[in-house]
Amino acid sequence: MPIRTLLRYLANNEHLVQKIAESYPVRRAAQLAVSIFYRGKEKLGDVDPQKVNRLISFLKKLSENMKEGIADAKKQLKK
Repeated sequence: MPIRTLLRYLANNEHLVQKIAESYPVRRAAQLAVSIFYRGKEKLGDVDPQKVNRLISFLKKLSENMKEGIADAKKQLKK
């Protein structure tokens, strides 16, 4: 319970979220994510189309599962 309250407070504190977003580790993680995305996008042209389709279907399933998990977490937080 105290952890849930603490996380809710941290998520709703706009000033704190802004400070965290501007911190070096978070900015660096975002830079690395974008870099990996673009490098992967360039290499994707060299990959077999069947493998690309498998990857896309995997990412779609992952996205759906993440959305369901987030929805469930929101329902639990409301309780």
